[in-house]
Amino acid sequence: MRVLIVEDEEKLSGIVARGLKGEGFAVDIAADGEKGLELATSYAYDAIILDIMLPKISGTAVLEGIRQKNHHVPIIMLTAKDAVGDKVKHIDAGADDYLTKPFSCSELLVRIRALLRRSPVQRSDTIKIADLEIDRLSRQVKRGGKRIELSAKEYALLEYLALNSDRVLSRAMIIEHVWDESFEALTNIVDVYIRQLRSKIDDGHDKKLIKTVRGIGYAINHEAGA
Repeated sequence: MRVLIVEDEEKLSGIVARGLKGEGFAVDIAADGEKGLELATSYAYDAIILDIMLPKISGTAVLEGIRQKNHHVPIIMLTAKDAVGDKVKHIDAGADDYLTKPFSCSELLVRIRALLRRSPVQRSDTIKIADLEIDRLSRQVKRGGKRIELSAKEYALLEYLALNSDRVLSRAMIIEHVWDESFEALTNIVDVYIRQLRSKIDDGHDKKLIKTVRGIGYAINHEAGA
């Protein structure tokens, strides 16, 4: 599952990201409110960790912007303030929980998991595209009712494509979200994994789901792939 951290303190966001990754989460980080709002409203996240005091756009404004487009994604606010009135203000604005700095990563993880458990209906636990089914809890993948065995990275790539179905994702975007590395460090690894996925997902089926957009990247949708 993927979590977005919107936090301008690099040391803190790095510590939180490492803790989440150690528990099996994929993590994106935004260091200012503008980038945080862009990511939060462009991609599907299972949870968002949002600081209140941010450069460019405040966390409060980011929260309101997210809630205009997404009423369900769990959002935990981070702040150095512990006033009750401040907490009530942000809960009323759409925050699901509130954590005062300093805090422990173990407490944050407990709160994230509690929010995820409380919102199973709003979260999309199963993704369906044509006859492809992806169970995000068990990480089982089926096409035409037949189970497909995928490696951890193959699954992560497929899930990222499926969560952004009908949107073209560049190689750099895929590397950043699936491998959490820079594009230069991994060269053609995306193309290698796309070929592997195609052999398991599309081979033997008339309708190809994984599409190549020449010179841009890849997408998964209901159209025939190139």
